Amino acid sequence: MASKVPDEPPLDFKAFYQQYHRAYLRYAKLHLGNREAAIETVELAFAELLQCWPDVLTAPSVQRYAQSVLRSAIHSRLVRTGRASAFVETAVFDRVRATARRQLEVMESSLGLYAAIANLPERQLDVIIFRFVLGYDLPRVAEIMGVSNGTVRSHIHAARRQLARELGIRGTSRGNSMEEEEIV
Repeated sequence: MASKVPDEPPLDFKAFYQQYHRAYLRYAKLHLGNREAAIETVELAFAELLQCWPDVLTAPSVQRYAQSVLRSAIHSRLVRTGRASAFVETAVFDRVRATARRQLEVMESSLGLYAAIANLPERQLDVIIFRFVLGYDLPRVAEIMGVSNGTVRSHIHAARRQLARELGIRGTSRGNSMEEEEIV
């Protein structure tokens, strides 16, 4: 049950906020399509976490719990505004802007990839977004999501297989070590 929000957030909540706020903002912006909506949604998610912070701390993984609250806040906003996730458009736009040369080639080739990524199961999608779209290293992705490095690697491997099937790409002889490869 939610309790009264204290006047001053606990130190451990402040530390959690500082550690994950930027990653959550970047993640929300990919789905919502604009910074203002992302800020509002992330702040709502953190406010919800603060309301039940003592309960959050008893969860098996604080990060996993917090990410589920964030995903729920994003989903609620999308439903409320009647929009679908802007992931495909936002990711393509950000990628093209970051690599101004070859704009049309990148957009055309990336659009199919990002559309395929958007169809991945939830956990695989999150791993791919944090690791390859937002550029966090594998240990940071594991930390953000509240899972082990092995779980992140497993989700990457499963996502890679599904993306290859969906995009009609055969396996390569380079091996399966995708931790160091760029997907997008």
